[in-house]
Formats: sequence, structure tokens, C-alpha cells
Amino acid sequence: MSEAERVELLVPEDVYLTSGVHIGTQQKSADMKDFIYKVRQDGLYVLDVKKTDERIRAVAKFLARFDPKRILVVSARQYGQRPAREFSKAIGAPAFAGRFPPGTLTNPVIDAFVEPDVLIVTDPAADKQALDEALGVGIPIIALCDANNETRNVDLVIPTNNKGRRALACVYWILTREVLLARGDIKDPEDFKMEIEDFEARL
Repeated sequence: MSEAERVELLVPEDVYLTSGVHIGTQQKSADMKDFIYKVRQDGLYVLDVKKTDERIRAVAKFLARFDPKRILVVSARQYGQRPAREFSKAIGAPAFAGRFPPGTLTNPVIDAFVEPDVLIVTDPAADKQALDEALGVGIPIIALCDANNETRNVDLVIPTNNKGRRALACVYWILTREVLLARGDIKDPEDFKMEIEDFEARL
């Protein structure tokens, strides 16, 4: 058994699967092929949750090195707004949920102006404005990427269904817990009292 197979997932595999984290789109980009596990008969690409899990670990360790006030979380997508807000609140980072005002990262005269050290986008396509501005100022970009996303401008990809309500709640929930653990804010996963439901967008 390889080292990779021995590593336990951050949550039971079932949690990823019942949340639909692995359900991709019917298109795939060349960028995402390494994260795709298989294609279903209905043409949907299935993402590899083990890779999702690995990337959540990597991203959590990476984010733990930053001052949370310098981490910006963005989600234009409706189902991503609550998970992004809950994540940002729990780790102490600012968030833009909804429309991202142009110039937020590049124009110091606007009220919304912020200078983050790292950007997290919920969907590189929907959050293109924020992504472009982060590229312009040269900060690392973390993105939740579905099977059809292009990732050439993304430094760290978390492969996931980034359109599903439950999937977005699940990924942000795990990421929140792992960042708090990596920073030492909590000592044990059991100390994290929030549930996936707390992150789920209201219908």
C-alpha cells in the first residue's frame, strides 16, 4: 500500500460524496485533468476526493502562515456566499460575498480598497474580477476549481464542485477547521463545534 493510500481523509469519504464535492461538470478543461477520477455515463466528470482532501490540507497549512486580516475571501456565486462568509468570520479574515467592486485591490481611492497578502476565490470564472486584480498586484491565488475551470492563474487549486450548495458548504467547513488546527487555535478536530449546515446557503 502506498503512503498516499494510507493517509486517512480529513472527513469520512462519505461526507465528501454525500455533499456532492466530487460531482464535476460535463465539460473538463485540460488544466483540471489531473484531478478528474473518471467520467460518468451521463457525461459528468467526477473529481477525485482524495486530491480534494490533499489540497485542503495544503491550503490550510499555507493560510495558517498569514495574518488572517490579510486573507481575502471572495464569492460572487450565490451558493458560495454564506460558506465564504462563515469561513472568513471563523478565521478572522475579510470577505466579499456578492459583487466584487472593481478596483478593490488596485485603486486606493475607493472605499472598498484592501491590500490582502493572499486571495481565495470560490470560482475563478465567476470571481474573475478579483482574480485579475490579484494577478495585477502579484499575490498568491487559491481557488476552488470545478472540472471545467481554467487554472493557469491559480497558485493553489482545491478541486471541487464549486456550484453545489452542499459541496461548497462542505469544503469551506473542512477548510475552516483545518486552518484553525494548523494555526493552533484548536487542538483537536473535535474542538471544532460548527457543522456543515452552518455553512450552507439558505434556499
